[in-house]
Amino acid sequence: MTTVRRGTKVPARWRLFACGLALLASGVTAATASAWAPPLSTLFSSALTPDPDTKLPAPTRYSYRGIHTTVVQGVETPLRTTLEARVPADLGNVLAFYRTELGKLGWREQHDGAMISADHIQLAFVSPVGPGMLALDRKDSGTTVNLVQKNASVAINANVMPEPGQAKLVFSNIGETEATLTINDRTIRRAAGTRAMSLDLQPGKYSYEVSVPGHPATTHILDFTAGDTWELTVGRDGEAWSPLLLY
Repeated sequence: MTTVRRGTKVPARWRLFACGLALLASGVTAATASAWAPPLSTLFSSALTPDPDTKLPAPTRYSYRGIHTTVVQGVETPLRTTLEARVPADLGNVLAFYRTELGKLGWREQHDGAMISADHIQLAFVSPVGPGMLALDRKDSGTTVNLVQKNASVAINANVMPEPGQAKLVFSNIGETEATLTINDRTIRRAAGTRAMSLDLQPGKYSYEVSVPGHPATTHILDFTAGDTWELTVGRDGEAWSPLLLY
């Protein structure tokens, strides 16, 4: 398997999860709230005012909005919450709205790594519960919004917190036969129903392959960003699930 990334290779470290989180895949699910369309009076309102009913700050003026979360079984607080929206307003006005509303909630903007151009803005934050990220893109006559908040304490308790400056990959097999993951010049075999394992990786792009006897091999490339945790799971039917961004 070829590793697609830049920089010097660093030996990967696999870790067996604690008993309390055996079979992580069975305990972590992606819960996506259904999107909704606003009434026309909201869509064409001239002001960007905050909607009091959203989990993360969002204007009442929008053409699309959806909330996505990843959670640990038995824990109501999400590991990761993402708000996606399309707002019929200028990128600069949307940026001003979020800087104001996030500041009210105690989010502190981090200037390192900020990306600002005429059509794209990406900012990092530290929120009261963990890292945050805001990405804005000019789209036709409006702006698309991607706002992320991570909960550090939940990630630590669930054993999915990456090491500082690194990313993490969780591999789970809840199927009935052995599954094999090949990534970063390593081949990892997990027997049926065994505990999830985690792998620390340097940020970058990695190709991987998941293979299960009797099923076509699944190959893909994942782009690992420092601070992110991805999960690869083999389901009960032996099929590899799509990669899930846990944290």
